Amino acid sequence: MKKISYILVGLALILTSCAKQNNIVKFTFLQLNDVYEIAPLEGGKVGGMARVETLHQQLLKENPNTYLFLAGDFLNPSLLGTLKYKGKRIMGKQMIDVMNAMHFDLVAFGNHEFDLSESQLQNRLNESNFQWIATNLMHKIGDTIVPFEVTHNSIKTNIPKTVTFDIKNKEGKLIKIGFFSATINANPKDYIVYEDFYKTAKAAYNSLKNNTNIVFGLTHVNKENDKAILKMFPDVPLIMGGHEHVNMSIPVGNWKVTKADANAKTVYVHRITYNTKTKKITINSTLVTIDDKIKPNKKVKKIVDKWDLFLDEKLNKILDNPGAVLYHTDVPLDGRDTPIRSVQTNLGELITKSMAYAFDNKVDCAIVNGGSIRIDDELNGDITGFDIFRVLPFGGGILKVKLKGSLLKKVLEYGKLHAGKGAYLQRYLASYNTNDKTWIVNHKKIIDNKIYTVAFSDYLLKGYDIPFLTPENKGITSIYTPKKTETANDIRKVIISYLKHLKNK
Repeated sequence: MKKISYILVGLALILTSCAKQNNIVKFTFLQLNDVYEIAPLEGGKVGGMARVETLHQQLLKENPNTYLFLAGDFLNPSLLGTLKYKGKRIMGKQMIDVMNAMHFDLVAFGNHEFDLSESQLQNRLNESNFQWIATNLMHKIGDTIVPFEVTHNSIKTNIPKTVTFDIKNKEGKLIKIGFFSATINANPKDYIVYEDFYKTAKAAYNSLKNNTNIVFGLTHVNKENDKAILKMFPDVPLIMGGHEHVNMSIPVGNWKVTKADANAKTVYVHRITYNTKTKKITINSTLVTIDDKIKPNKKVKKIVDKWDLFLDEKLNKILDNPGAVLYHTDVPLDGRDTPIRSVQTNLGELITKSMAYAFDNKVDCAIVNGGSIRIDDELNGDITGFDIFRVLPFGGGILKVKLKGSLLKKVLEYGKLHAGKGAYLQRYLASYNTNDKTWIVNHKKIIDNKIYTVAFSDYLLKGYDIPFLTPENKGITSIYTPKKTETANDIRKVIISYLKHLKNK
């Protein structure tokens, strides 16, 4: 009898253990955000989408219920995007090519997706084989407001406000998870309507909560917005966000907002467990560095190499040895969109110092519009010519302009008043004294009737950002335009020359 009772107890324990296991569903999220470059950066040391795919495949082997996400900003900006391929601007085509091969499960729109024209964006959407989500975005066509759509084989499919996935464990236990998104209104265009992302997130959450076991966010807003959204929904355990380019994990109550470093320098891996009986959720998040210790996936690397070869062919026509290290910095040079268009940054100062250097420092100050700096990233470690072309993909010359102090003051004030926009000015030897509210140039207050010599990016003299700053303005007394043979004819070559100068000092 004792033996039988032991057997019965043993069977009960086994059955209990199986029942518990049957209630557990495990799944994994691989999160990226703000990826503009498909190839590794910093001389091949960090990043690289082929390396991310290696990690992706490893996670799929660990758990087939692995999902690959990108939280916005990937179609622009990039140096490749400015070039023409088969007669058309690439504008993110290379990203779609790579992302299709990686089989992304879900992507959100970032503000930089709308750098593209309406037709360019539609082409990228139609080329994509992965699922998009657009909770607060609508497409404006004339007077009509409709969802964005993807066309495959003449079949049009609306991009949804919410997305769900069914997940099964090995025992066949099924759960449903849902997603909402939010995209920041940082890039207004006449073909897009940005709805209030708080209201639309709430509506999306309400539509999901009764039909899913767990709801998650995949967003592209600033961290304060993400925190506010998460506070609205105490049952949402995780928001995977973008927009900021530095990794962070922000606790909000019992849950969190996570963001990885831009350009896949890091990614987040979230291993999630859900108990269908107790409804308990556990999330173990790991920030994984993507570097040269990770062997690249052959299939994705082949696609990256194709685009790299195309880029090299184009760059080598302009620049000798674009991959050579010019300079090393241990302090990140900040070219992110928000700072570069709002405050003086060290990268802005480096660019404008280079502009002064182009004229043997025989200028009173140097000025460039923040909007021309397109990298939306930080430069760190080894800097190459390729990096400089990433910073200023459109190039352009540097003009030596003589103008009256009254006009210079007006230009500087215009830039200050347009903080947050492309017309904000990065400067060298020009600063604002907040105490007496005066502009200082070359260490002295500006005198209205004095003639100043200023190095300007040629774009600024076209009147696009600063309407009154054109060659016809009577406050301008002369403009020197460099010859094609002069370094100052290309602002990127000027910066490269200046960095070489610093390195050899």
